[in-house]
Amino acid sequence: MPSARRTIVIERPIEAVFAFFTTPSNDLRWRPHVREIDGPAQLSTGARIHQVVAGPGGRGIPADIEVTEYAPSTAYAFRVVAGPARPQGAYAFTSAGPDATEVTFSLSAELGGLKKLVMGAPVQKSMDGEMASLDTAKRLIESG
Repeated sequence: MPSARRTIVIERPIEAVFAFFTTPSNDLRWRPHVREIDGPAQLSTGARIHQVVAGPGGRGIPADIEVTEYAPSTAYAFRVVAGPARPQGAYAFTSAGPDATEVTFSLSAELGGLKKLVMGAPVQKSMDGEMASLDTAKRLIESG
């Protein structure tokens, strides 16, 4: 089962960090494989976010998500509901001081049978890329 997990500390208050990660349009700024994204102005549990990500050969792949948990300044989780791979993800936010936030981001995808054989390595590579992109998010949040 492809999975990835990473924890970083961002030198900004928890409310600002939570707001950044839960504003879908910000994904275009820090997740380089996102081609388009559109979600409601205010997220909540059950909300749907339309996104298209870069697939093999640069073609767009639908990867819409559903918010499965939304707890302001604490947690944000989702599951992909469109596309060939349907990972689940979660962000946990913890105060690391008055102006610092610890963010833990995790992803996992259950792939069985032929999907596991064919898609396991590319899905893992994509998840590893998501974790590496947290550095870009950190830079953007701390500079803003």
